[in-house]
Amino acid sequence: MDTMLTPAVIVDYGMGNLRSVEKAITSLGGSARISGDVDVVRRAECLILPGVGAFGDAMVNLRQSGLDSAIREAVEEGKPLLGLCLGLELLFSESEEFGRHQGLALIPGSVKRFQDPDLRVPHVGWNQIESIRPDPLLQNLHEGTYFYFVHSYYVEPESPAHVLAWTQYGRRFCSIAGFGNVWGAQFHPEKSQGAGKQLLRNFLEFRG
Repeated sequence: MDTMLTPAVIVDYGMGNLRSVEKAITSLGGSARISGDVDVVRRAECLILPGVGAFGDAMVNLRQSGLDSAIREAVEEGKPLLGLCLGLELLFSESEEFGRHQGLALIPGSVKRFQDPDLRVPHVGWNQIESIRPDPLLQNLHEGTYFYFVHSYYVEPESPAHVLAWTQYGRRFCSIAGFGNVWGAQFHPEKSQGAGKQLLRNFLEFRG
């Protein structure tokens, strides 16, 4: 008998590929509600924070709407949270994208830009995850699995214990992070075919 999928709230703060994430979840037989309502986010059973764009602009939107506080309250109550692409970066303490910006600080660490002058930035396309740490988010996913990336910045957790998987692009960077009931993926699972759907399923099946 299949494990029931927890209904998700996809946080709408004006910067995200919301519909594609919603469609990926419904294709699994799950349910997702897109909302920028603080009360809906606060009461959600689990949250997904997608994102496309600049870190600083995203944090301004989250703060002005009060969604930053609602997300933190939900996490403090033990609700699972999954950040995707920019959403992963927002989980961290700060970013160096166009200056210094404070993040949600749910995972200690920082967001940095790829610096290799010979490296094509942004990093766009399929790439593999490696050195997987056992975690509920990575059930039935294996080292060498490909996911679809589009990003110019990467996260650097303060603690190696918060790195669940690495990816190689000019340097080794953290492509999946986790801390307690908070997870994030640098890639786009909604664009990553079967592997991406498996990761979303693992998140929606999680029971703390």
